[in-house]
Amino acid sequence: MSGTPETIIAFDFGLRRIGIAVGQQITDSASPLETVSNSDSGPDWRRIESIVQEWRPQRLIVGMPMRADGSPADFGKSITTFIAELNRFELPVETVDERYTSLDAEAVLKSQREGGLRGRISKEAIDSAAATCIAERWLKNEL
Repeated sequence: MSGTPETIIAFDFGLRRIGIAVGQQITDSASPLETVSNSDSGPDWRRIESIVQEWRPQRLIVGMPMRADGSPADFGKSITTFIAELNRFELPVETVDERYTSLDAEAVLKSQREGGLRGRISKEAIDSAAATCIAERWLKNEL
């Protein structure tokens, strides 16, 4: 990493939805942005492009599904295709072990709900919160 703090966009890839978060090295923090649809015809590339243009990240981070033993999960071709297609933005793309990020995200959201900070927890909220966990993992490893 260079000496200049970076803004990153992190993705929690799923076959139906892709959670997206933004992270910033200057604050060493990340925030959920939204969830975009993913279907047999592919991700909502228009929306992803709009997010990349708005935030102007220096790097894209993708959560790589791993099994508990550290071996890659069965997303195989779908996620490698997604990662390859991210190259259209001409930015470095890195992967981060995303094991347990959805569980971590759900726990954070439940805690917020119990504290009165949020209402019902949707699958979309879990996906974007998981992307936030992915961004935070990258920030902690890279600084």
